[in-house]
Amino acid sequence: MKLKHLSLSVMIMGTAFGLASTQAAASGYQFGSQSVSGQGTAHANGAEANDPSTIFTNPAGLSRLDGTQMVLGATLVVPDSKYTDNGSTNVLGQSTGSGNGGTFAPKAVAAPTFYLSHKINDKITAGIGMFVPYGAKLDYGYDWAGRYALKGVNLQSLNINPSISFKLDERNSFGFGVSAQYMKATLDQMADATSGLALTAAKLGGINVPGLGLVTDPKMISQIMRSQGIGGDGLGRIEGDDWGFGWNVGYMFQLNDNTRFGLAYRSSVKQSLRGTSTWTFDRVTGTVTLPGVGTLPASVAAKSKHPDASASVDISTPETISANFFHQLNPQVALMGDVTWVRNSRLKQIDIKQSTVGGVPQGDLVIHQNWKDTWRLSLGSNYQLNDSWMLRGGLAWEQSPLQNDQDRHPALPDSDRLWLSLGANYKINKQSSIDLAYSFIDFKNATVNYTDSCNPTGVKADGSLCTGNGGTVKGSYKTYLQLIGVQYNYRF
Repeated sequence: MKLKHLSLSVMIMGTAFGLASTQAAASGYQFGSQSVSGQGTAHANGAEANDPSTIFTNPAGLSRLDGTQMVLGATLVVPDSKYTDNGSTNVLGQSTGSGNGGTFAPKAVAAPTFYLSHKINDKITAGIGMFVPYGAKLDYGYDWAGRYALKGVNLQSLNINPSISFKLDERNSFGFGVSAQYMKATLDQMADATSGLALTAAKLGGINVPGLGLVTDPKMISQIMRSQGIGGDGLGRIEGDDWGFGWNVGYMFQLNDNTRFGLAYRSSVKQSLRGTSTWTFDRVTGTVTLPGVGTLPASVAAKSKHPDASASVDISTPETISANFFHQLNPQVALMGDVTWVRNSRLKQIDIKQSTVGGVPQGDLVIHQNWKDTWRLSLGSNYQLNDSWMLRGGLAWEQSPLQNDQDRHPALPDSDRLWLSLGANYKINKQSSIDLAYSFIDFKNATVNYTDSCNPTGVKADGSLCTGNGGTVKGSYKTYLQLIGVQYNYRF
């Protein structure tokens, strides 16, 4: 009857002008677009360095920017994800129903970005960026078949990234930045009170039933309880937040006037999310008689296993390494590409700890992920149509960090994906322009077969404490996303 998961799919996202939540559009929990101009080429533009958003991709690119420049953008995420249940069960092997979670992804949400750069002298350029590094928002509702694994998650984040670049000579430039990253986690999950009460009754010696005598089998006890109107689901919510700090570095080499190459590294950010776990059992009905305890409302018996407590989780976000190129083929056409490696293997398992309350210890909530490191490959192009319009396009392939169906949790129904992006830049005048971008992201069909290693009593077979519901979520996902971006650029 204890809550099972706090997902790393719950960290917070936003910028100085507000907060937003989206379904993750990139590998793992990463949000897929930190620049609308970059989105137009499927983020193949790491070595283009055409505006201050180079702070995110490669801070060395700041050395290419003159004067003072500002970028203000927003990306609208329009998800479409459908779940089909294939026989999810609770810890006793009983069906949890056939609910498919309805429309569990939001209709649309927006994530903003802001970048500013200023050329101090011929050698030094400084800037600052604010963007959304991670995000997800899902709500499956109270009655879907996988509710004991997850009801809903809300992942939000904000990264503030001041940076500086040094132009060493006409060919070489170097950039460095520091990051202050805010994360917030919120998770809602149903607690399997009926199975928990049945397992507790069996552990205490069973129950006496007229005509049947002493019943000790927990599955049979749960069936009897249900027939008597006893049981139901509780609801647990875990929340936490924290600031963490990291850094990024970049190098850019200008081969000639038309060709350049870039290397960039963004560090891991270690954070300790601290918050609370709260439990309500208003939906649990009936009274239950437990051996050695007596008769009491089922909601009270369930709550006794779940005192409100403080909660914490230590996480380290994955670092990334990128290599990219840009080549101006002729006055009209530019080609570019990017290869990015993400160290997602840092997130093999997440342990959420709860405090001891009133002498009742709370076991860890464990999410096993067993993630692997991943790659993203992008190719893009610019086409200068005329003095006012430049057109963009790009393709990308991106790996999922998940290695098998047993590690796929409903908070992140992730899979390999393909990007198709189109974009354009319209020059309003010498000082200002607008970028537009559209991306269609197609996820490979994904199957989930995730089993919780805990059980509602909070004690494993080896006697160790845990928090979880047990049971298995078994189903399949079909997902695609559309990203629609608009960005205003201004040169002072």
